[in-house]
Amino acid sequence: MVVLNTQNMSNQSAAKKLSTQTFRSSLLSLFVAPRQILRGEQALAESGEAIARLGKRPLIVGGDRTLASFTPQLQAILLPQQLKSAPASYSPDCSEVSLASLRAAANKHQADVIIGIGGGKALDTAKLLAHQCQLPIVTIPTSAATCAAWTALSNIYSEQGAFEYDVALDKCPDLLLLDYSLIQTAPQRTLVAGIGDALAKWYEASVSSGSSPATLIIAAVQQARVLRDILFQKSAAALQEPGGEEWREVVDATVLLAGVIGGLGGAQCRTVAAHAVHNGLTHIPAAHNALHGEKVAYGILVQLRLEEMIQGNQLAASARQQLLKFYSEIGLPQTLDDLGLGHITLAELRQAAEIACGKASDIHRLPFTVVPEQLMAAMVSTTSLVDGNRSPINLASEN
Repeated sequence: MVVLNTQNMSNQSAAKKLSTQTFRSSLLSLFVAPRQILRGEQALAESGEAIARLGKRPLIVGGDRTLASFTPQLQAILLPQQLKSAPASYSPDCSEVSLASLRAAANKHQADVIIGIGGGKALDTAKLLAHQCQLPIVTIPTSAATCAAWTALSNIYSEQGAFEYDVALDKCPDLLLLDYSLIQTAPQRTLVAGIGDALAKWYEASVSSGSSPATLIIAAVQQARVLRDILFQKSAAALQEPGGEEWREVVDATVLLAGVIGGLGGAQCRTVAAHAVHNGLTHIPAAHNALHGEKVAYGILVQLRLEEMIQGNQLAASARQQLLKFYSEIGLPQTLDDLGLGHITLAELRQAAEIACGKASDIHRLPFTVVPEQLMAAMVSTTSLVDGNRSPINLASEN
């Protein structure tokens, strides 16, 4: 005879229901990598068939100069596949106004695939346009300055170039074309900036997620460490021989491997204080001449300085000194002056710091609280040899 314990069954049923609810509420979507990557010296020239599988009426999105330079080359690749393309400029920025104009252009052309070509902002715009129009997306980076060609993320800026917010996308690109011969035509400064942007993955992921027990986050943090080590070991040689083997390895690191980390680890491994500092600086017009990765590289030093000042972290102090030496070797900015911001006013610096410390800012992924006054002190003492928070502050007047 079988005796059923209905109370236990009821408890088990409730537990199962709670477990299911908890599971459903903790679902997390990860978009780790593009569906396909074509990588090589002539990847663009050989990409026609791969693009044709995604659509027949591509809208080519880029900046004015990029479209003028590369549209003829792209059309020569697309025409043999009987693809009817149309160019559309995202200028002046990856903004809501530009996106509205591009949506109209996509509708007018009856586009069934978006091709983004250019730097980070061009690719962010193209990705978000494809997301909004629910179309496939092809990314073609023309420099190694960011990992935007890889990621399921776009940043939105004002018409004046000030960071406003980011948008998580529902997939990584359908096709990424990494053409080394194309990347090699970009100024070397862009690769240096890409090195700075990629380095931030370790310094941000380790401080926000270094103690996480989650398997994929552990993997992301360790990949960030590998990325840092590759850049430390190979960047100087890569810059001395553009197009060489180590140069290609560093390009792979900045465009591809850097994107893996945010894909595996999610938002909490992607950005912390270094990117928050970048976002604040974009609200200073004089900062627009500095590249994204240059501002982020400076932001790494600011983050480490905060760890020194607020936590008394001597490992952060050592890491900052190591970075200062590396920055000197490859030409990354170490100070506000290096970014062309040596003469900004105290009011401008405070504005940047307040934006970087805003309620929704990634700076709050730090394991301690930061207020604008502390951030300002860190921003003007990135090369300081003095421990603690008694840093020399030499700012222009409010007026």
